Amino acid sequence: MKLYQHILALVFAVKEINENPSILPNLTLGFHIYDNHHGERFTYQTTLELLFKSRHFVPNYKCDLQKNLIAVIGSIQRESSLYMANLLDLFKIPQLTYGSFASDDSDGKEFYFYRMVPNEAHHYPGILQLLLHFGWTWVGLWAMDDDSGENFLQTLELLLSRKGICLAFSKKMATKADMNDIADSLALFTKRDIYLPDRKISTIILYADTRTVTILNTYLSVQTFLYNCTWGKVWILTAQIDFAVAALQRTLDFHFFHGAISFTIHSHEPPGFRTFLQDHKPSGAEENHFLKFFWEQAFVCTFVNREESPEIDGSCTGEEKLESLHREVFDMEMSGHSYSIYNAVYAVAHALHRAHTSRSNLRTRKSGERSDFQELQPWQIPPLSECNAHCQAGSQKKKIESKKFCCYDCSQCPKGKMSSQKDMDNCVKCPEDEYPSNNQDRCLPKMLHFLSYEEPLGFALSYIAMSFFLFTALVLAIFLKHKDTPIVKANNREITYALLVSLLLCFLCSMLFLGQPSKVTCLLQQSAFGIIFTVAVSCVLAKTITVIVAFMATKPGSSMRKWVGKRMANAIVLSGSFIQAGICLVWLGTSPPFPNYDTHSMDEEIIFECNEGSVLMFYIVLGYMGLLSLISLTVAFFARKLPDSFNEAKFITFSMLIFCSVWVSFFPTYLSTKGKYMVAVEIFSIVTSSAGLLVCIFFPKFYIILMKPELNDRELLIRRKK
Repeated sequence: MKLYQHILALVFAVKEINENPSILPNLTLGFHIYDNHHGERFTYQTTLELLFKSRHFVPNYKCDLQKNLIAVIGSIQRESSLYMANLLDLFKIPQLTYGSFASDDSDGKEFYFYRMVPNEAHHYPGILQLLLHFGWTWVGLWAMDDDSGENFLQTLELLLSRKGICLAFSKKMATKADMNDIADSLALFTKRDIYLPDRKISTIILYADTRTVTILNTYLSVQTFLYNCTWGKVWILTAQIDFAVAALQRTLDFHFFHGAISFTIHSHEPPGFRTFLQDHKPSGAEENHFLKFFWEQAFVCTFVNREESPEIDGSCTGEEKLESLHREVFDMEMSGHSYSIYNAVYAVAHALHRAHTSRSNLRTRKSGERSDFQELQPWQIPPLSECNAHCQAGSQKKKIESKKFCCYDCSQCPKGKMSSQKDMDNCVKCPEDEYPSNNQDRCLPKMLHFLSYEEPLGFALSYIAMSFFLFTALVLAIFLKHKDTPIVKANNREITYALLVSLLLCFLCSMLFLGQPSKVTCLLQQSAFGIIFTVAVSCVLAKTITVIVAFMATKPGSSMRKWVGKRMANAIVLSGSFIQAGICLVWLGTSPPFPNYDTHSMDEEIIFECNEGSVLMFYIVLGYMGLLSLISLTVAFFARKLPDSFNEAKFITFSMLIFCSVWVSFFPTYLSTKGKYMVAVEIFSIVTSSAGLLVCIFFPKFYIILMKPELNDRELLIRRKK
């Protein structure tokens, strides 16, 4: 709403010029106002409507002589001015700009730009004096991410350092920032490294456009209203920023601003401007939709048709005064942008006056004389004179030896690089989260890469793991049901139960590796896998040693009888498991695993994985588990032929042989794969080795219990032994 002053400044300047007989005495200056709705499409559309005289766009034809376009006062936004210049340049129509972000060129192309704002370098000494006067030596810079913002940061950073003023941060924001961008930038102000008790950042120098300031106001007011925040910041704004508010803010208190200091580019506004504003009334507002919208938003009223309905509460009378509005809604003092628009109108008028005066004098001097200059028709324009064709996007210039610099070859961009414009000297790399297209003329976003439950590989692995989990649960239930039978009681029944429970957890542990990684899953994956598998291998080792000790204890006079019992087996399981648990605790305490984005391993995808944190600790965990496995394999191999009714040593030998074979082949396969296939290899190894222990050790017993119950009879076994 506050930007309505820009339009009134334009109207006021045109009114003054038309009433001044010394400027354009025989001409009347008019104007057209268009809204681009902050969009590229609407900017081009409104520019075409301005150029062509009828509602139909017919290039190079004059269909209506009522509109004589002399010049255009562009947008406050740099992008919109550049969009307009693409069309206005074709017709050699000058554009006057009054925003801080206009540039005289873009991508090397010259435009008909005439800047109506003073050099911004004059603001910087004033900012320095202000900071030194108040002793603000710990400040932050916040600027738009474009050419003018970059120039602002570079220039001011150098000046501040020379005066002994330190920068807490130097932040850029998107040229079309939204609420999320503002929130992310404001989060920087409370970081511990710049917000210390003895170094409190209270001053922020802001270089942005009016739209961004309006969004900043909206965000601060909403945060203050919802959470009662206290920002306590002093904002310093450059001269070309209007402190404007959105419609929803007009009723809010602005106490969340500790202070806002803005510079101005003029000391005296044009005489009569305030009177013009005071006398301004919305005549014909019902037909003028823009004026009607402004008036209803500013005064919170509604225009009604007086002939159809009587005056009601909340209706606009047209007698409202602009001076009664709050300053944040509408300022009666001329802003810097309005002053630049006022000067731009006068610049156009004086230029037009000078052109008509010169043309009249030339016509007087050259009366009857034929001009030698003729306008060239399109087919008479000479061809381009170039050494060679331009290098297209996706390629780069290649210097030709012994040739001038304007003569060059074109070479395709190397792999992993791209060029998005013509005649680029060098191809550039895409950002880490993007990759070059097939034509290498643009960057495409990389897709996240991890092993999910939905894809066939993840579904197959999870299905196999859950199937073995259910089979293990069935075996455990059968063993619990037949707990008093010889085959279950043999070789320490409690260790058998512990082994089955650990195998259950092993199959469940494989599910931690599926899906999108998180902090919790990354912490649990390797440590849970290492501890659970160590418990299982320790149980196997305890069962094997139990067989050997029991056989040796049967010899007359053997000293091994004191070791027969549950205490030795329990000690083996607990000691082996506690050592592995201690290793995992050291790992988690020093360098724990964490979710990580790997942007380098694959060209077109980002690997979302769990980083081990410490690769050394990861291999120590696997190495310790491998050491226990080798000991179990060796002991079981030597005990495989010991006589006993239910000697498990030979089955343990086969199971540990499978177990060790799986994990020996795991290492080269694991190191040669990437991304989700690396995770799939680890899941496959976990499931396969666990299934080997389950099948080789428990399937023969499971078969005897269900299919050969007579072999599980104690009296029959005694008779056979006799």
